[in-house]
Formats: sequence, C-alpha cells, structure tokens
Amino acid sequence: MTSEMWQDKITAWYAEHRGIARDEAEMNYLKIAQDLDMYGMNYFPISQAKNDADILLGVNAKGIHIYSRENKISPLKSFKWDEIKNISYNEKKLKITPIDKKHDAFKFYSSEHKVNKLILHLCIGNHDLFLTKRKVDSIEIQQMKNQAKEEKARKKMEHQRLAMEKQLREEAEREKEELERRLFQLEDEARQANEALLRSNEAAELMAEKAQIAEEEAKLLARNAVEARQEMQHLERAVMKSKEEMRQMEQKMRDADRVTVKLINETERRAKEVEVLEQELQKARENKQRKQSLLDLGTAVLPVISKRSLLETSEGFSDSKLLRQDPPEADFKRLSLEIEKERLDYIQKSMQLEKQLTELKLEIQTLKKEDRTPSVLSLWNGTFSPQNKPNRNGSNWMLADEQVFRGSGNTSPLYPVSTVRSCPDPDRRYYSTPSQPVHTMMFSNSLGRRTERSARQVGPYELDVIYI
Repeated sequence: MTSEMWQDKITAWYAEHRGIARDEAEMNYLKIAQDLDMYGMNYFPISQAKNDADILLGVNAKGIHIYSRENKISPLKSFKWDEIKNISYNEKKLKITPIDKKHDAFKFYSSEHKVNKLILHLCIGNHDLFLTKRKVDSIEIQQMKNQAKEEKARKKMEHQRLAMEKQLREEAEREKEELERRLFQLEDEARQANEALLRSNEAAELMAEKAQIAEEEAKLLARNAVEARQEMQHLERAVMKSKEEMRQMEQKMRDADRVTVKLINETERRAKEVEVLEQELQKARENKQRKQSLLDLGTAVLPVISKRSLLETSEGFSDSKLLRQDPPEADFKRLSLEIEKERLDYIQKSMQLEKQLTELKLEIQTLKKEDRTPSVLSLWNGTFSPQNKPNRNGSNWMLADEQVFRGSGNTSPLYPVSTVRSCPDPDRRYYSTPSQPVHTMMFSNSLGRRTERSARQVGPYELDVIYI
C-alpha cells in the first residue's frame, strides 16, 4: 500500500474510535501491537566470528532470538527466558548458557564493548519482567488492581454516560438543524409558491391579452382573407380581360401585318405600273422631241420655197403635226394625272396605315404598363402558356406569306414595313427610273422633195423620286 492509502485508512480508523479516552486508546493500541511478531524487539548486529557481522540478535519480553539480515520476522534460533541459565560478556564476546546441559553455550561477538553491555542490561530487564509476571501478586497489589478495575469501570460508565449525552446532544443538534433546514425549505417553497402564483397570474393576464390580440388578429386575417379573395377574383377578372385584350391585340397585329403585306404588294404593283407609265411618258417625250427636231430641220432646209407655198405647206404641216401631236400630249397629261392620283392615293393610304399603327403602338404600350404589376405578371405567367405569348420576332404567318411571295416567281424585292414605326419605312428606300442609255435616232424627211438623215442624241431623263 502507498503512503496515501495508509493515510486514508488511518484517518478512517481514527474516525471510528471517536469519543474514546486517550489511555483507553493507548491500551487498545498496545493490545493489538503486542500480538505482532516484531513488538518490543531490539536488534543488534552480531557475528559468530570476529570482524564479521552477518546475523542479528533480537531481545524482547519473550526471550533472545537470532535473525538473518534479510528476514527480521522469522528467527533462525530462539532462546526463551525459562530456557536460559546465564548471560555473560567479556569485552566484545557475549555468551548465552542454556539450562539444558545437552546444548552448548551460544557465543557471538559484537562490534563494540558498549553494545554487549546494552544487550546485557536489556536481557536483565526483560528477564526480571518475565519473573515478575510469574510471581503471585500480594494483597496490596491485588487491592490496587481491584481499585484500578473499579476506577476503570467507573470511568467506563462515566465515559458511556458522557458519550450517551454527547450522542443525544448531537442528535438534538442534528434534529434542530434538520428542523431549521426544513423550516428554511418550507419558507423557500412558500416564497417560490407565491412567486409562482404571481407569475401564473401575470401569465394568465398575458395569455388573456394574447388571446384578445389573437382574436383581433384572426378577425383581421379573416378580413384580409376576404379582401385577398376579392382581390384575387378581381385579378383573375383582370387577367381574363388582359387575355382577351391580348387576343384582340394579337388579332389586330395579325390584321395590321396582313394589311401591311397587302400594302407592300399593292405598292410594288403600283411601282411597276408607275415604272410602265414612266416608260410610256419617256417614249412620249422622245416622240415630242423627235417631232420638234423634224420641225427645226424642216425650217432650216426649206428657205427657198415661196412664202405662200411655205405658209401653206407649213400650215398643212402644222395641222398634220398638231393632229399627230395631240394624242401624245393627251397621253402625257393623262399619264401625269394618273401618276399624281396614284401618288395621292398612296400618300392617303400611308397616312391611314401610319395612324392605325400609331394607335396599335399606344395600345401595346398601355398593355405593357398594365402588365408591369407583380400580381398581374405572376398571374400572366401562370395563366398563359408559351404558345399563347406573342412572338417578339414577328408573326409566323407573316414569314409564311413572305416565303409564298418570294416563291411565287416575283422578282421584285419585298421591302420591310415596320408594324410599330410610322410609315413610310425609316430606311426610305427609293424607287427611281434608271437612266436611259444614249442612243442614236434616225429621222427621215417626209416633205417629199428630199430625204435627209440626221442624227441626234437624246440625253437621259430621270423622274422625280417616289419613296415608301
């Protein structure tokens, strides 16, 4: 066992012997200690030969014992006091003579002379005690022993009485402490109960307030639910209306695209007609220039003719010229009027289409502004499927019409017309008559006297620009 374990064990034993008197505790200790093998033993180093110390000599109340240095509990040899006849020493030599003559005397040597003397005195004292124990006690000693026993019994009774009183007092103190602790505990419990009661009252009041608030919140939530339901119905109606408006708007856009394509086709057709009319007008102007050239040529080559004949001939020629010129002049005026009429009709239709497209653009912008609210937008996203949403890249039917138009063998370009911007197209694609090539025209003199060939170059002539 370690020192800490011994300390704990001794402390526990000391607590068990609480209340025992000092002399009684010492006597109990001696009673326990005298049963031990090494109780009252004094060890001295000795040797059986000089200058050698290999064994130990032990002296106690029971006798003399010889031990080895390694084992101090089990003796190698023992001499009890009733077996020893004599003990003597001579300087360092010590001799023990037994009573039994059959055994030889035991001789040994000590390290010093003083050690032998001390061994002898210890042996004498222990032997005297041994003899004293064997003697019968005298009357005085017996009386003293009896008195000692009575005193011991009285002290024991007194000690028991004091221990009982002490135990009772300790029990009373413990009961008092327990009662005080119980009282404090009851007071604490009462205080806690009062606090719990106050807290419960406060909690009840708070719960009542919360219940009232919850009731008010429930009513408010009910009203909000009704309002939300009404708002939802209103939004559903608005969404349905928006869907209907979107369908109408898509229909209008399709109609507008259809009208635009028709107008483009009509414009191309009119452009072709204008081109044909311009060609006819150019031919009429060329005929007029030819006739004017012939008149100038006739005036230059006939100076020798008489005035009358010339006048008659000139009058006849002028009449025939006027007769021949009237149709080209009439055709020119007619073509000019038709071109102007076509131009005015085109401008009027363009203005009408521009007005319609502007109104359509405003309606689309208004619809977009209405669709910007989150509620309508969420309902829109949840209601309309992808196939119902308008195509931002244009209508598919318009692309189909364009493919049909291009596949019909028409070589005229399909000019784009915006359905959102105003008409005409901002790119302002121009239609112009290509310049006529310079060519040489041959004239023949129809006066009958002589034929003269002359060449005259006709310069290019360009019409006014017409744009869409």
